[in-house]
Amino acid sequence: MSIALDFDNGSLVAKRKLKNSIFKVGMIILSILTVSPIVLIIYELIVKGFRQINIDFFTQNPPDTFEAMMAVSAGEVIPGGILNGLTGTLLMVLMASVIAIPVGIMIGIFLYENPGKIYSNIIRNLTEILQGVPSIVLGLIAYLWVVKPITGGYSALAGSVSLAIMMLPLIVRSTEESMKMIPDTLKEAAYALGVPYHRVVLKVLIPSSFGGLFTGILLAVSRVIGETAPLMLTTLGNPMVNWDITKPTSAMPLLIWEFYNDPNMVDLIWGTSLFLMIFILIINLISKQIAAKKKIN
Repeated sequence: MSIALDFDNGSLVAKRKLKNSIFKVGMIILSILTVSPIVLIIYELIVKGFRQINIDFFTQNPPDTFEAMMAVSAGEVIPGGILNGLTGTLLMVLMASVIAIPVGIMIGIFLYENPGKIYSNIIRNLTEILQGVPSIVLGLIAYLWVVKPITGGYSALAGSVSLAIMMLPLIVRSTEESMKMIPDTLKEAAYALGVPYHRVVLKVLIPSSFGGLFTGILLAVSRVIGETAPLMLTTLGNPMVNWDITKPTSAMPLLIWEFYNDPNMVDLIWGTSLFLMIFILIINLISKQIAAKKKIN
């Protein structure tokens, strides 16, 4: 009898090991299939875009079609760069952040403090709806709100408004969820010491949830940096560097679209795309380091 039981147990153990091995191999294969497109995309960008990146790429405006055609026919690197797109992206993302971050954090705190009220539920539902709205629709809204009545034409301000609208849902939801993770005892202790509400928010709630807030802001910024459709309806583009928020300006996604329409600018497409990917990656890494240090402190 004992020999039969030992045989059955050994058979079950062997079957379990076989199932575990099959499952492990399946997970490895699926993981490779999931990661391989990303690896191939990065490889393609590096191979085709690295040659174009040099000092001029960051300090000069894009060349005209004739200059690009002559460089391509001679097998040389296309002259010029993306300075106008780089400065335009930084300008519009900065203005969009100034608009969206304070508003988004305040709305998120309001939703956290009033979770069961009808008004809060309405705002929460509107935020979820806004997050799913196509970006070109938000560009159309900014066109109707800013381009026509305020600036009277395409402008960096209009582009910033469209990007700020896109950033709001992510900042609001990340703020609310980050606040929910704060122990109630921290806020109660601050109230017990007689601390006014605004100081509780500034000195307790926001610092305690800094990691989550910063991650939400990062996701929002990363999302809008690569957007093209709303900028086509609001800022249009500019061949020169422009710091006037009431005038049309360029952006890196807009430059990629413009280069795509010119067969002589193909190398600049890959170079700009590679730099945009690296730029977003650096922002992610820096923000994670800051959030980790803040959490430790």
